[in-house]
Amino acid sequence: MDKIMLKKNDVVFVIKGKDRGKTGKILKVIPEKRRAVVEKVNFVKEFIRPDRSKNIQGGIMEREAPIQVSNLMIYCSECGQGVRIRNKTLKDGSKIRICGKCDINLERQK
Repeated sequence: MDKIMLKKNDVVFVIKGKDRGKTGKILKVIPEKRRAVVEKVNFVKEFIRPDRSKNIQGGIMEREAPIQVSNLMIYCSECGQGVRIRNKTLKDGSKIRICGKCDINLERQK
């Protein structure tokens, strides 16, 4: 299995599914399942039972569910669309992620 190149707080573009075309920030990455939770994307309804001991009212709540990483692309603000990521090694030996189209640094783009 390949390493997931997306990180927390990256802005991503959804390329497949019911939320196709939306962008959002990654809230959590689950590498063992190859999934990520993205802000305002892939909402599911959750039914909560009332519990008087914990002072929970109960009802129907909406929350973000994990989405498959293969359905996400990192969003490049320069290109204005989802792009592939390339790695580049700098002269000091550190690695950065760059846009596959316009070669700008994606590390501090958030």
